[in-house]
Amino acid sequence: MTETETNLYDVVVLGAGPVGENVADRTRAAGLTTAVVESELVGGECSYWACMPSKALLRPVIARADARRLPGLRQAVQGPLDTEAVLARRNWYTGDWTDDGQVDWLRSIGADLHRGRGRLTGPRTVSVGDRVLTARHAVVVATGTRAALPALPGLADVRPWTSREATSAQSAPGRLVVVGGGVVATEMATAWQALGSQVTLLVRGKGLLDRMEPFAGELVAEALAEAGADVRTGTSVASVTRADGVVVVVTDTGERIEADEILFAVGRAPRTDDIGLETVGLEPGSWLAVDDSLRVDGTDWLYAVGDVNHRALLTHQGKYQARIAGAAIAARAAGTPLDRADPWSAHAATADHESVPQVVFTDPEAASVGLSLAEAEAAGHRVRAVDVDMSSVAGAGLYAEGYKGRARMVVDVEREILRGVTFVGPGVGELIHSATVAVVGQVPIARLWHAVPSYPTISEVWLRLLEAFRDN
Repeated sequence: MTETETNLYDVVVLGAGPVGENVADRTRAAGLTTAVVESELVGGECSYWACMPSKALLRPVIARADARRLPGLRQAVQGPLDTEAVLARRNWYTGDWTDDGQVDWLRSIGADLHRGRGRLTGPRTVSVGDRVLTARHAVVVATGTRAALPALPGLADVRPWTSREATSAQSAPGRLVVVGGGVVATEMATAWQALGSQVTLLVRGKGLLDRMEPFAGELVAEALAEAGADVRTGTSVASVTRADGVVVVVTDTGERIEADEILFAVGRAPRTDDIGLETVGLEPGSWLAVDDSLRVDGTDWLYAVGDVNHRALLTHQGKYQARIAGAAIAARAAGTPLDRADPWSAHAATADHESVPQVVFTDPEAASVGLSLAEAEAAGHRVRAVDVDMSSVAGAGLYAEGYKGRARMVVDVEREILRGVTFVGPGVGELIHSATVAVVGQVPIARLWHAVPSYPTISEVWLRLLEAFRDN
């Protein structure tokens, strides 16, 4: 039997995705010795099967859609996309699913990489094969999530796509059924419909993107249908089988749909089922509840950062949390009160999980930050929704002929600050950071009047929103 090798570090991080990488970066910058454990590719889900490949697939789709809205350019882009070239560019952005560059970066900051599956074996200890890593100060769980699949009999035999297969496929299926109505479902339906698949989108609920304002899903559904996708709401999958390469889906109404592939995008589950949580009194497979310094409730050494704490399943939010956790770990290791921790790390003890920005890269794009009207009302805020048709903005008309879009700001009428903002329309993803600054900064409405948008840009929608608030 191989003698067990023991290594002592200040911090041990489980997971080398963007979140784990950022924790390592911050703790190493603070002078703490840090080990990172990864069983797959350094760079994680975002780099190889989520953010980067999906947006590489979608960018040509959106660029062509925008071009088709401009006289003088429309006729030049009527042909199909070069699917092979789009997939090749996607492959480049994933490094062809090799992680050499990210490994080099991790080593450049002075972190030690341990390949293999890491499991907690007790407080502050992690096993990786025959190695035992011991942490003086903190173990950080940054293992992310995996696609959740429904409990349909025989589903494993169907070999369904999850988000991983949808973003890494090397050819476009002739017919693709997409089950779900959230971000992954709508983005992948948008991408593969444009890349040559005939997409049927099956949505159990009443509409798409149900965590956003209702008009967001309505405009995205309308555009998908115009692009040729078959969008069916209020529809559930009763059974699915595969025979001779053909997938047969039977809906809850008994309708039969045939396809070449089926993608289930119906939710995510935490990757915590096999990391030894039971050895420290926690439930395997559970989401990990944390305080605002990202420390797991009931512990003084275990942190959970990113998707696993279920606050916001978004890479940028996970990286934000990583900066906070890194500052908190460094401050506690040095005996420094959290309110005196590094201010450049987002004030370690003040994580904001309400003002969360998100962009859905469909056509049209949908972007939001903070609370929707329904969420703000449910939280007990006295609010008013202010809506503007974005086609009323000169910059929108210049951006695209026949521009379709809508903007909403949710105003706290007692404090006259913004609780949330939503934009839907071509190009709105680049507007959302201005809204994020306004919401996170709790900028008074009276002060926003002095944030003058440049003319003629789509950002002038801010002026239209303020005018609508004043006049109603």
